[in-house]
Amino acid sequence: MLLRSRRLEGSGFAGLERVGGVDLSYIKGDDTSACASLVVLSYPALEVLYEDCRMVAVSAPYVAGFLAFREVPFLVEAVQRLQQSPGSNRSPGKERCQSLRAHAADHLESEVLFVDGNGLLHPRGFGVACHLGVLTDLPCIGVAKNLLQMDGLVRDELHKEQIRSLQREGDTFPLTGASGRVLGMVLRSYNNSSKPLYVSVGHRVCLETAVRLVKSCCRYRIPEPIRQADIRSREYIRKQLCSPLEVVSSGPERGKKEAELDD
Repeated sequence: MLLRSRRLEGSGFAGLERVGGVDLSYIKGDDTSACASLVVLSYPALEVLYEDCRMVAVSAPYVAGFLAFREVPFLVEAVQRLQQSPGSNRSPGKERCQSLRAHAADHLESEVLFVDGNGLLHPRGFGVACHLGVLTDLPCIGVAKNLLQMDGLVRDELHKEQIRSLQREGDTFPLTGASGRVLGMVLRSYNNSSKPLYVSVGHRVCLETAVRLVKSCCRYRIPEPIRQADIRSREYIRKQLCSPLEVVSSGPERGKKEAELDD
């Protein structure tokens, strides 16, 4: 296998060498044509080692709270292509599975996946990051840009005041629902942006480890694995269509796309 199955825990990341990110981008105004993207980066250097971008036809309708059923099948296929790839960068037609470095197959392993969405921070306790983790048996971390309001969690004045209390990069506060459960962590990931991230457990990783790993992968506000997957999926769509069409990231459930990826 090219993506190793392990559980991330403990106080350090000894032996962690590669991190992955996934994303789906759509053409604005077309919710059926999308580009599914998987990237693998070195860790801790965060250099892109591998990318897979592929146009997909999305047939499942968007239903709030069920985004995983619409998008995860394409992300699982991307992971499977990497698992089955002998390290080749060849693919037919308009499809691309490109190794950006002349690495052997065992150097393309990803040991954890960053997912643009939620994990346990979900009305049913099982968001897109959980789905992808269970289906691939890989550690997954949910990283959302907006609060998914549930279990008494709302973006009210108290929540906004808590966000304002995050003064420095790395500051956090827990998201504790009305149930008493800690569902995720709010993280200020970048000094130059006051907009936080909402980090939650996806699969085979504890919340503390997830937050520390997200912090270590942020050159800008968005963790580099997700940022690179988004950039490359958008660029792939533009090249395929030979047009400067506006491209947006996936479904309404994830909130409005940031205008600047390096915010």
